[in-house]
Amino acid sequence: MTTNQQADALIGRLVDGRYRVRARIARGGMATVYVATDLRLERRIALKVMHGHLSDDAVFQSRFIQEARAAARLADPHVVNVFDQGQDGELAYLVMEYLPGITLRELLREQKRLTIPQTISIMDAILSGLAAAHKAGIVHRDVKPENVLLAEDGRIKIGDFGLARATTANTATGQQLLGTIAYLAPELVTRGTADARSDIYALGIMLYEMLVGEQPYKGEQPMQIAFQHATESVPRPSVRNPGVPEQLDELVLWSTEKSPDERPDDAQQMLDRLREIERDLGISPAPAANTTPLRTQRDSGDLTKVMPSTMVIDPVTSPVAAQPVDNATLLRRRTSKRRARGAFLLALVMLLAVLAGGVGWWFGSGPGSLIAVPSVAGMTYEKAAGALEAEGFVPVQADESSIDVDPGLAIRTDPGEGAREDKGTEVTVFVSTGPAPRTIETLNGKTVNEAKAYLDELGLTTSDDMLMLYSDAENDVVINASITPRAGGDNVACGDGCEVHEADTANLTVSLGGLPDVVGKTASEAANLLGEKQIKTTTVEEYSNDVEEGRVIRTGERSEPGNWRPGDTMALVVSLGPQLFEVPDVKGMTRDEAAQTLRDAGFEPTWSALWTPFPNDFTEVTGMDPAAGSMQRAGTQVNFNIRSSL
Repeated sequence: MTTNQQADALIGRLVDGRYRVRARIARGGMATVYVATDLRLERRIALKVMHGHLSDDAVFQSRFIQEARAAARLADPHVVNVFDQGQDGELAYLVMEYLPGITLRELLREQKRLTIPQTISIMDAILSGLAAAHKAGIVHRDVKPENVLLAEDGRIKIGDFGLARATTANTATGQQLLGTIAYLAPELVTRGTADARSDIYALGIMLYEMLVGEQPYKGEQPMQIAFQHATESVPRPSVRNPGVPEQLDELVLWSTEKSPDERPDDAQQMLDRLREIERDLGISPAPAANTTPLRTQRDSGDLTKVMPSTMVIDPVTSPVAAQPVDNATLLRRRTSKRRARGAFLLALVMLLAVLAGGVGWWFGSGPGSLIAVPSVAGMTYEKAAGALEAEGFVPVQADESSIDVDPGLAIRTDPGEGAREDKGTEVTVFVSTGPAPRTIETLNGKTVNEAKAYLDELGLTTSDDMLMLYSDAENDVVINASITPRAGGDNVACGDGCEVHEADTANLTVSLGGLPDVVGKTASEAANLLGEKQIKTTTVEEYSNDVEEGRVIRTGERSEPGNWRPGDTMALVVSLGPQLFEVPDVKGMTRDEAAQTLRDAGFEPTWSALWTPFPNDFTEVTGMDPAAGSMQRAGTQVNFNIRSSL
């Protein structure tokens, strides 16, 4: 268990005797979401736990329970399943389906503007889920990218029905306007009422954001954004992104009409129109079982098709049949309706003054009163603690190893930078202890791949510049190693193991196997065999009585101590055969004189045994074999003939 998980007391706890909490995965204004294990069914689930300071609030508890009941009524593949709801002491919790992946908000942050196929795939799934909710009489009331989950296996689901209400209870007070202001329908701003068409407006804003990469309305204060929702019209996405087809332009305008009566009646009607657009553009949404993450999809479709005539349904004169109307007529009708609404602008402004009271609550005691956790990365703990205390947080120190942050400096916080929390919340400051120490076992004898995998597990880098040597070990086996400390200093011998730190660099010496034995080979054979091993050769000749002429007697030593390596030059000592000497001329000499002369020249004299007892002074050499002057090996027998000189 890591240090940041230890900072949360709920990690490891068994909730309600059934759910074992494993790790925190998200934190919001009302609740924290953990990944946990359902011990009874042996499956992984998401556990949503209400914040402790809200557990005594009957309104929030009621909303929490309402979320469970609303979502549990839905059985749709595009809605996050809610399995259970309960209370364990001070903990109020929901048990939901666990979907590892990212939210649409995270995808938008990473990619900014989405491709047309991505947008269509996501909208098709969201509309399918909301269509099921609307059919069941449930209005979501908080449609936004943060509540759209993109699972790793390609599934797309909408969740967090925390503000969902039955369509028959569609009024809202200022305190109930908790939906994100950027997606707030005009009727919620002006009248405080909401129905399925309010979800449609939020979907239209979200569709615009996916196509353009930003929201249509901006402002420094929520009041400014709310005023724009009530008084301005959403522009066509193609104004900011010319690649948006006209059909999607029209879908955004239709779903974000100021009057709810001019929008699609519910998500099913908007989904039906989207699927007509899919057929027009020749784009099919990615199937739910697709295992390719949405972030890797690319727009490869032909988006230049001409949009057919726009279809407008007149609810008075033609409740069933749709009549084709050209775009100019459609825009004239919309302009006329907007002029008619101008008379009500003053009334809207007055109603916005009432909304100001709700905004005051938002920032005074509601979610807007939360404080953003400041950035303390790179500070000493003392400075980081001071910065947190100045904002009203309670700092707690925890140690964590790091290869990027110097020891003694803050790495991060939990909750993280920018997270909005209540005053008095504990914020854990993780302080670097530097790279983690590592114990390396013997590397000698491992293959290169084994050594690299082992070092990688320990967090060390293996140098690509390995020293390759010929040795008695097998090819591709480590025969020595050293470690270069990341912090600097002398290399550490590590072939037989050592103590180092994470992110240090390992330098491996690797065997190329042995060199071929070339003794007894011809000089050319030896040169070829060694050349295949990238060893150069030179030749030194030497007489030998034992090795045939032209064959290698022995090889020379390496010029420097150590193993041979590719590129070295090896001397080959090649035999010239035995050395020859000239036979001296001993004719006319006495027997003993001739014998001594031949011995002195390195030869072995022989003669007839009959002449051995004969007095030397009366002997004379008359001939010899081999002949005088011939070249013979040392030790060769030379026989000479003798006659009497009497």
